[in-house]
Amino acid sequence: MEFQDKKLICRDCSKEFVWTAGEQKFFSDKGFTNAPIRCADCRKKKRGKFGEEKQSTVVEEFHEIKCAKCNKSSEIPFKPQDPDNILCGDCFEKSLSK
Repeated sequence: MEFQDKKLICRDCSKEFVWTAGEQKFFSDKGFTNAPIRCADCRKKKRGKFGEEKQSTVVEEFHEIKCAKCNKSSEIPFKPQDPDNILCGDCFEKSLSK
């Protein structure tokens, strides 16, 4: 089946957005049969709202770490398997951009 870009209207903001052929193939490969009803921005906003609701009911436990690279103290929302070999958020981000 050959897919072609389609213009759709977002249910939430009423803006037109393009559902690309690549996205359609991805939906098809995953077995999804319906086209998206929201643009990417509104989908992100909706996901964020669900995340906020979930966070209000879930209490996260933070663990203090010392960065293996810059020695800065920080807190992370998971228990590290190797606390002597963990990076702070800044050093982790820098390591990804290399």
